[in-house]
Amino acid sequence: MTSLIWLIFLLLASTLIVWKGSELLESASEKLAIYYELPAIVQGAIIAAVGSSFPELSSTVISTLVHGRFELGVGIIVGSAIFNILIIPGLSGIFSREIFKANRDLVYKEAQFYMLSIATLVLTFTFAVIYNPVDDLGFLAGTVNRNLALIPLALYLLYIFIQHLDTMEYEPEETKEQIKPMKQWGLLGLSLALILLSVEGLVRSAIGLGNFFNTPSFLWGITVIAAGTSIADAFVSIKAARKGNAITSLANVLGSNTFDLLVAIPAGVMIAGNAVINFSRAAPLLGALVLATVILFVFTRTDMELKPWEAYSLLGLYGVFVTWMALETVGITSLVL
Repeated sequence: MTSLIWLIFLLLASTLIVWKGSELLESASEKLAIYYELPAIVQGAIIAAVGSSFPELSSTVISTLVHGRFELGVGIIVGSAIFNILIIPGLSGIFSREIFKANRDLVYKEAQFYMLSIATLVLTFTFAVIYNPVDDLGFLAGTVNRNLALIPLALYLLYIFIQHLDTMEYEPEETKEQIKPMKQWGLLGLSLALILLSVEGLVRSAIGLGNFFNTPSFLWGITVIAAGTSIADAFVSIKAARKGNAITSLANVLGSNTFDLLVAIPAGVMIAGNAVINFSRAAPLLGALVLATVILFVFTRTDMELKPWEAYSLLGLYGVFVTWMALETVGITSLVL
C-alpha cells in the first residue's frame, strides 16, 4: 500500500510540474510569436505546438534510452494524440466565449497534413515488419532502425518548409510589442527543463503502476500518463479559445500531434539506434487515432465551426476510448493485448 501511495504521489506531483512548466511555456511562446510577427496558424502549429509537445518527445526518449521500453513511449504519444484530438477541441469548444470557428486553411492544410502524418507513421511501422521482422516474440513485430526513422523526420522537414512559406507571405496586422527575446527564450528553456524532469516521474509511475497491478505499463501510458503529458497542449489551446482565438487553439492541437508522430517517436529510435515495435498492438490504436481525426475533421468542416453538441460528443468519444482500454486491462477485450 505504501508503494501505491508513493506511485500516486509521484504521478500527481509530476503532472503538477508539467502544468506549471506549461504555464511558463505558454507565456514565453506567445511573446516570442508576437516578437517574430508570426500569424496565428504558425504560432499554434510550430511555436506553441513544438514547445507543448516536449513532454511527449521526452517520454519517447526517456522510455527508450533510460528504461528500454520504446513501446511505452509510443503508447504515451498515441494516447496523447487521441487525448489532443478529442478532449482539447471538446473543452476548447465548451469554454470558448464565442462561436468556435475554424477556417479552410486550417481544415484543409493542417488537418490533411496531420492525416498524412498518421499514414506515414503506419507506413514506417509496416516497413519495419516487412524488412526487419522479429519472429520469436509471439506477435507481429518489427525493428524500426534509424533509416526507417528518417522517413517521418523528412516529412516533418517538409511541414516546416510549408509553414516557413506561410510566414514569409504574412503581413502582421498588429504593432510589434517591446519584448526581450533572450529573456523569453531563457524562460522557454526553463519550462522545458521542468517538463523533462516531470516526464521522467510520469514514466516511472507508469512502470510502477503496471507492476503493482500486474497490468502492462503500456496501458497506463496510453491513458493516465498520456493525459498528464497533454496538459501543456490543453493549457495552451483552451486559453487561446477563451481569448476567442480558435484558429491558434486548433492549430496547436494539429501541430502538436504532427510533431509527436513525425518527430517524437523517431527521436527515440535515432538516439537508441533501433527499437522493436509490436505492430499487432500499434495498428488498432493507430486505427482509433484515425477514426478520432476523421470525426474532428468532419465536425470542423461542417459550417467551419465546432458546435456545442459536437464538442460534447468529442468528450464522450474519449470516454469510450478509456472504457475500451479499461476492458483491455481486465481482459474482457483483447485487441491490443
